[in-house]
Amino acid sequence: MIIKKIIPCLDVRNGKVVKGRQFRQITDVADPAELAKKYNEQGADELVFYDITATAEGRELFDDALKKVIKETFVPLTAGGGINTIEDCGRLLNMGADKVSINSGALRDPNLVKNAASKYGSQCIVLSMDIKRAPDGRFMVYSHVGIQETEYSAVDWAKKAEADGAGELVINSIDTDGVKEGFDLQMLQVIAKSVSIPIVASGGAGKTEDFIELFKSIDNVDSALAASIFHYGEINIKELKTTLLQNGINVRI
Repeated sequence: MIIKKIIPCLDVRNGKVVKGRQFRQITDVADPAELAKKYNEQGADELVFYDITATAEGRELFDDALKKVIKETFVPLTAGGGINTIEDCGRLLNMGADKVSINSGALRDPNLVKNAASKYGSQCIVLSMDIKRAPDGRFMVYSHVGIQETEYSAVDWAKKAEADGAGELVINSIDTDGVKEGFDLQMLQVIAKSVSIPIVASGGAGKTEDFIELFKSIDNVDSALAASIFHYGEINIKELKTTLLQNGINVRI
């Protein structure tokens, strides 16, 4: 049985972890290195670090904040934000990141995922997708922090990522982000049926039952990513994993 993973997400702006709702109402939360240390102690399986304004501001990811997080992290770490070239990927991997998450860069350069996977290996390359229901009900990929609808349907973009060699997909639901009423199971189910590579579900976790429902509902969602419920101490990762195990979900304690 596949081991399901719990992954805290550090969305970083100006060197501070922040959190919002549906990609808006962004407020400061804490120091990223302090949270990284806490999550390492609680038994997080992996950690994600996103510099959420690097792309919008047209700059590289904040190296200093990432370096501090890496020093406190003893689990696999995925880093992203402002990844536009193969060189950007190499820079983060050389700093100590285990995986690189590509989002807007793949929309600008449709060959970026393929070229990066070819050079560094699929296990290092993650495609992150920001998805929202369009007015006609379709699940569409959005860019510019969830503002601009692209020409890509979520299913088509996921299939392309798999074909190009991405080793993993992070599915960010804009509709449920920060709402804390559960993961977007309908959206995740649609995408999960279209690909075979691992999926990380993101957006909507509000209570322990949401994680149980996610993992029991969709087989090839391998990981659950969440932020505010961990940042504010609403759920302790060690206690969450104990409850998941008690509910027949295979996790690493």
